[in-house]
Amino acid sequence: MIADVVIAGGGPNGLMLACELALAGVRPLVLERLPEPSREPKANGLLGQVVTVLDRRGLYTPLSGHPGPPQPNTGYFMFGGLALDLGMLADSPVHALAVPQRRIVEVLEERAGELGVRIRRGHEVRAFQQDGDAVTVEAGGPDGAYRVRARYLVGADGAHSVVRKRSGIGFPGVSYDRTTTRTAHAAVPAGWVDPGSGVLTVPGHGPVRPFLPLRTEHGGFSYAPLPGGPPLVSTTEWDLPADGGPMTLAELQASIRRVLGADVPLDPPEGMDAPVLRRLSGGNTRMAERFRDGRVFLVGDAAHVFTAGGGPGLNLGMQDAVNLGWKLAARLRGGAPDGLLDTYEQERRPAAARMVTYARAQAALLAPGGDVTALRTLVGEFLGEQGVVQRLADLTAGTDVVYPMGGGAGHPLVGRCAPEMELRTAEGPVRLAEAAAGGRPLLLDLTGGAAAAGALAAWRGRVDTVTAAPPDADAGAGAGGGATALLLRPDGYVAWASESARPGPAELDALRAAAQRWFGTPAPAPV
Repeated sequence: MIADVVIAGGGPNGLMLACELALAGVRPLVLERLPEPSREPKANGLLGQVVTVLDRRGLYTPLSGHPGPPQPNTGYFMFGGLALDLGMLADSPVHALAVPQRRIVEVLEERAGELGVRIRRGHEVRAFQQDGDAVTVEAGGPDGAYRVRARYLVGADGAHSVVRKRSGIGFPGVSYDRTTTRTAHAAVPAGWVDPGSGVLTVPGHGPVRPFLPLRTEHGGFSYAPLPGGPPLVSTTEWDLPADGGPMTLAELQASIRRVLGADVPLDPPEGMDAPVLRRLSGGNTRMAERFRDGRVFLVGDAAHVFTAGGGPGLNLGMQDAVNLGWKLAARLRGGAPDGLLDTYEQERRPAAARMVTYARAQAALLAPGGDVTALRTLVGEFLGEQGVVQRLADLTAGTDVVYPMGGGAGHPLVGRCAPEMELRTAEGPVRLAEAAAGGRPLLLDLTGGAAAAGALAAWRGRVDTVTAAPPDADAGAGAGGGATALLLRPDGYVAWASESARPGPAELDALRAAAQRWFGTPAPAPV
C-alpha cells in the first residue's frame, strides 16, 4: 500500500493534521489503535488561539453548536488558581470553548470523511524504517500485520508515542509523584448551582466558579458543568497516597471534605452509559529532544506533555498540526522552498517550551504550603496591573508566540497570527475566517489600488488574493492592526504586512521576498 503521509494516532491532533493535508490535496492515512473513539474526557474544551484557527476552517459552528464568530472571554479566567480580570483589557485574547474531547474527535472525523481521508481504526504503527525517499511502516490490525510505504510518517500517538520511541528521540522533563487526582461525573445538589452564572455555592465554603480550578491550603477542587451531560467534579491532593481498590464517589467526597473543609453531596449521574470515575497519581511535564527525525515528525502529546493539560495542551497540539500540514503538503506537491520543513521545529518547539513555562509556573502556584500562599498573595497584587494581566492572558491564549519570518522586523503583526477582521469587498463584507477557509496562502490587499496584488501576479497559482476597501480610519486595530496589506501563510500567520496607503517599491520587494521564502519561486511565465 502507498500513502503520501501515514499519521499514527486518530485523536484531535492526528485528525486535524489529516484534514489539513487533505484540504491541500494530499492523501493521508490515519492509523488509530482504538477500535472506536474513547469516551474518556481527556480534555473538556479548547482554549486560546486554536479556537480562532478552527473558526478559519469552518469548524467552530459544529463544535460550539452555534454560529460564529467566536467571542473572547472578557470576564474572568485563572492562572494558577488566581483570578485574571480580562475585563481590564481592551481586546482579550482568551477564547474558551467548552466541548468534550470525544465531540472534537467526532467533528474532526466527520470533516476528514468529507475530505476523503482514510481512517483505519483498530490499527497501529508497530515499527518503521526510513530511507532517502520514503518510510516503510510496519502496521497491524484485526486481520494481521501489513506494510505501508509513505513519503512521511507523523507520530500523533500520544505521550507514550511508539513513533517517538522507535525514532530514538528522548523525552526529558519532570515527573511529579506527589499528587493524587480524583475525577468523576456526578450530580450535585441542584439548589447549590446558580442557573445564570453556573457558580456552585458550597455551604461552609462559598462560591466555586465553573471550569476554573480552586486552590486551598489542602489541595485543589474544580467543578466543570459540561454541555449536554453531568458535571465533572475533581480534586487534587498532595502527599496523600491513595488506598488501593476501585475509585468510588465516597472517596471523592472524602477528598472534597479535606480540600474544601466542607461537604459536597455527590450522586451518580443519570442516563450516562460510561461515567468517569477515576483516580490518577502523579503527572509529567516533558518535551521531545527534537520534533523531527528525517521523514518522521511528532505533533501534540507525542512531542510534549504538560501538567496543565486539557485545553492548553490541545491549543498547542492542534496548532502543531496546522503548522506542519501546509508545509508537508507544499513539499509533496512540489515547489516548496528549501528548508521549509525545517521551520516546523524551529517554530513549534519554542512554542512548546513556552507552554512548559506556563505549566510549571502554575504547578508552583497551586502547591500547598504557607510559603506558596505568601507567593500567591504577592502575585495576586501584581494581577491588579493591566500589563501583567495582558502578559498572562497572551501566555494562556498562545498569542505571545511570534515566529521568525525573516527579512527584518517589519510590521508588528509579522510573525503573529492575523487578527480577525471584516473585509469590505466588492461582493460585500467577508470575514477573514471565511476567506481563509480553503487553507491556502492568502494576500489581503486593502490599499484600494491593488498595488500589493499586482506585485504578486507571478504567484497567482500559489497565493489567493482578496482585494477590499481600505479600513475605516476609526476602526483602529480591530481592522487588522492598522495594516493595509497582509500576506498570510495557510496557518494564518502573517509573513508580511504594510500600513502604507500605497506601498512603495521597497515594501513590494519585501512582499515578493516573503512570498518566495514561504511559497517558493513562481513558475516562469510561458513564452
